[in-house]
Amino acid sequence: MADRTLMSDEFARKFASEKDTPYERWVRDQGLDIISAQYVPNLKHVELKPWARRGGSGVFINHEASRSSNDCYVCEIPKGGKLAPQRQLFEEMIFVLDGRGSTTVWNDAGQKITFEWKAGAMFAVPLNTWHQHFNGSGQTPARYVGVTFCPQLMNLFDDEDFVFNTARDFKNRFSGEPDYFSNKGEQDGFLLRTNFVPDAVNLPLVNAKERGAGGGHIRFNMARGAMASHISQFPVGTYKKAHRHGPGAHVIVLSGEGYSLMWPDGEEPKRYEWEAGTLIVPPNSWFHQHFNSGATPARYLAFKHSSIRNSQGVPISWISRRLGGNQIDYADETKEVRDLFHQRLASRGVEPKMESVYALELETLPPPAV
Repeated sequence: MADRTLMSDEFARKFASEKDTPYERWVRDQGLDIISAQYVPNLKHVELKPWARRGGSGVFINHEASRSSNDCYVCEIPKGGKLAPQRQLFEEMIFVLDGRGSTTVWNDAGQKITFEWKAGAMFAVPLNTWHQHFNGSGQTPARYVGVTFCPQLMNLFDDEDFVFNTARDFKNRFSGEPDYFSNKGEQDGFLLRTNFVPDAVNLPLVNAKERGAGGGHIRFNMARGAMASHISQFPVGTYKKAHRHGPGAHVIVLSGEGYSLMWPDGEEPKRYEWEAGTLIVPPNSWFHQHFNSGATPARYLAFKHSSIRNSQGVPISWISRRLGGNQIDYADETKEVRDLFHQRLASRGVEPKMESVYALELETLPPPAV
């Protein structure tokens, strides 16, 4: 898909000195590769390099779609090993891809807690707390993916020592509560306030008919932070409504198989195949749509920047374009979208389940926007 915004080299050179950022310089200093892609086939198999600063191996995944808002990295803890302790003035959310282990969190007041995790677990690091990750196996490495607000802090202060070595306890975020990372939570509508999910792959969800095709949804507030995240699941033979939002969404497939379409307004969609472990990063304001073409329910986890909302607090990406939002109703999608889905299901011997969904939408469909 050609980038229509690309200018001539002569024109671009006038802005060349502004392209490099403090964050990008810091990433290069880590000595790791940078995957500048909006699609990674499988995070479990992506190649890593030694990461001296952390004491493990890693790779950064920084597509232009999110480079100034939040970032993503994959890190591996060697078998029987541990990472170096670290604190940071940016938020971080973690999903464990493989292995088992534990994490110790403490603050300057000396309050310390340790909790255990395994593949499928999800948790957040409380702001500016010291933390250290340990591999619980002497036979195999442990691998996780982290999404952070690091770009914002690095670009704002351009001071690595300040970002990683500021002595400050944010007691409203963490004060050594013994049950801080216990398996508990407070449910309020779609939102679950918790700091630890032991098994995101099988976590019970809330019905989310507004996203189309039934299925489930749950949103998280973790470690009292500002970074948004959610899990969505959709049944066999169905797909979600297309929508768009701002930058910074990192979509990690937890189970199932299928494909996603992504496209900027006015251009043809491009297809991306996925399975458990795939990462998709929709660029800013690009429409994207997820299709379950497998024989089991499909589930994904999204770590993202905050969303634009209406006066009621509803994300604009959940509201029909007919009402001024950024979600495309099934009735307004192209014939090619449905044809592709039916062809894919037929090739897999899976029965489509969308006809009743289309009919149900028509009962409450707003009139077309003028």
